[in-house]
Amino acid sequence: MKTKGVTTLSDEELVAKIVRTNDTHLFAVLYDRYASVVYNKCYGFANSKEEAEDLTHDVFIRLFVKLRTFKGASKFSTWLYSFTYNFCVNYVQRNSNKKKEKVTVVTDQIKEDASVEEIDDATLFALRSDQLAKAMQMIDPNDKMILLMKYQDDMSIKEISQLLELGESAVKMRLKRAKEKVVQICKGL
Repeated sequence: MKTKGVTTLSDEELVAKIVRTNDTHLFAVLYDRYASVVYNKCYGFANSKEEAEDLTHDVFIRLFVKLRTFKGASKFSTWLYSFTYNFCVNYVQRNSNKKKEKVTVVTDQIKEDASVEEIDDATLFALRSDQLAKAMQMIDPNDKMILLMKYQDDMSIKEISQLLELGESAVKMRLKRAKEKVVQICKGL
């Protein structure tokens, strides 16, 4: 099949063509358009660049299988964004016990390695961001997702509401509760 000129197709037209023909060359065009965006979303859930790359690869494999479920009710980019977040949340939930064990080991090492007298301002600042990173690993993946949407991806309440298909007040409440959980965990670290 010829793929010449497909780069000018809209996302929705390209998806329709991929679903119709099951052409992996066309899918490669879609991959090229969104690989970096998907990687950045996955990186927010991963512990390393390698894990983010693996997650990105897994998202696209799953996407190829599930592409026909895209109905065009929203823009493809919005649907893919939601698809990626849901995939990552499920991934984190499956691996939550393993991740909690790693956080416990790291926390124990910090308690053994640093005494209060040794901590200067720079170390204290780093420890706080480190605490935040640990807390983000420890909270429920759905809470992490909504916090990342708001503060990493700089989405508005309205955008999050549309993406998650929730009312704006529900989004505000979930954000409030997720922030409270993070603060509570940080206090305990």
